[in-house]
Amino acid sequence: MRKTLSIVILACAMTAVSAQQSNVVSVVPDGTPIQYNPMLFGQFIEHFDNQVYGGIFDPGNPLSDEDGFRTDVIEAMKAIKVPIVRWPGGCFVSSYHWKGGIGPERTAVFDKSWGVEDPNTFGTDEYIKWCRKVGCEPYICTNAGTGTPEEMSDWVEYCNLNVGKWGRLRQEYGHQEPYNVKYWSVGNENYGRWELGARTVAEWGPYVAESAKLMRAVTKDLKLFAAATNGREWTLPLLKSAGWILDYISIHGYWNFTTHKNTIAPYIKCMMYTNAPENDINKTIKLLDEAGFGGGKIKIAYDEWNLRSWHHPGHGMLRQGFDLEARRNNDINSTYTMADAVFSACFLNSCLRHSDVVDIACFSPIVNTRGAIRVDRDGITRRTTYYTFYMYTNMLEKYMVPVSLTCPNLTYENQQTPVLDAVLTSDKEGKRFVYAIVNKDPDNSTSLTIDFASMNKKAPKKLNGWVLSGRSADDYNDRGDEHVKPEQHTFRVSNGSVTIPPHTVAFITVE
Repeated sequence: MRKTLSIVILACAMTAVSAQQSNVVSVVPDGTPIQYNPMLFGQFIEHFDNQVYGGIFDPGNPLSDEDGFRTDVIEAMKAIKVPIVRWPGGCFVSSYHWKGGIGPERTAVFDKSWGVEDPNTFGTDEYIKWCRKVGCEPYICTNAGTGTPEEMSDWVEYCNLNVGKWGRLRQEYGHQEPYNVKYWSVGNENYGRWELGARTVAEWGPYVAESAKLMRAVTKDLKLFAAATNGREWTLPLLKSAGWILDYISIHGYWNFTTHKNTIAPYIKCMMYTNAPENDINKTIKLLDEAGFGGGKIKIAYDEWNLRSWHHPGHGMLRQGFDLEARRNNDINSTYTMADAVFSACFLNSCLRHSDVVDIACFSPIVNTRGAIRVDRDGITRRTTYYTFYMYTNMLEKYMVPVSLTCPNLTYENQQTPVLDAVLTSDKEGKRFVYAIVNKDPDNSTSLTIDFASMNKKAPKKLNGWVLSGRSADDYNDRGDEHVKPEQHTFRVSNGSVTIPPHTVAFITVE
């Protein structure tokens, strides 16, 4: 399986041909369809700025329900069928002690990661209740910075048992049935100097192993993750010490780096980043193979990702301190253009192509900051990335079909990327197909020849589908003006070819 997919990916994502050669996409003759995990379309929420408080949780707001949850946000998340949400961080979790966020009496704490006071009014019980309303799986990331393995296992007990001090305490607080939280991560970015309680390479693997042992001692069938990278120096020692007890390794990716300076990359530069996620995935797969955990024995969770990193000047620069007001720059809707939508589609295509190993991904975050949804006191804005998720969660079929793609490169300065990206999905019987095709070119439509014979189909005169595009590559959505959203489109077929508009995510159905 892995050998077949690798060949397909090379053809799909890396082939460069002359501009005169036709763009062609076809089904790989010996490729095996794979049922991908819808968890690839997951999300992330952190106690950072206005993501939780004033984002998903806003007691007293007329748009919130009796539990303080914003109903407009919940309905928007239901519409994109959010399968899983990772919480409470992120960097926040590395100094977060969950026991202060349960029960009727809450004490506010100073959040050392982000330099603000957290009221602790949104804790484990609120998170679980919110997940149930959204209809998603909870995924808890534990404190591997200032926390302990026992604290992690106590958290599992609180969520999953009816016995023991913490299981009984949950019942005393009015939650009689176990939450049965299945997904748990040991730590967040503990390899980074910016992370509170960062670990050394030598410390990390044994620490993860002991933490995982304690957690599994509470609930045997947990799905356990550990913070990793695509680099050998960190991840191979981790796998050597703890691979035997893990289900996933967690990797993160942001490419338009805007942490300290809010320098928003233009559309064309963002397109040059679209190869990077797949490169990271391939490097990580090689590490798993080298460590003896390839072939899906341990899977990859890309559980924090976004084109643009969060803007929070001063983070990790402890002598300098935080510029809290600068975080408002994350809220500017005009930042989130077709570049973000197209990049996100390319990211999801990369995960889908590797869906035998990449099993979970979490966009970072779901609301506010660089989120797919911007939340104001009196409503929400669905940014361009929101509608990328809408298409992928509502329009694809369930099985990935390997394809090969030839196309010319899009060039910017000394960088290149294939102008097109494509994946193909089908139903179980292989009778109905849906292509997800991206045209990265900011200005020009691109013709693509579909090899219908490779799908055992005759070329029709037209195909039905949907397109997500804008009036320009820099178009965006704003409050009361969400015009960048999927629209039905008829693709005329001429000599087996269709035309993909510029800066577009296109879904095409072949029946």
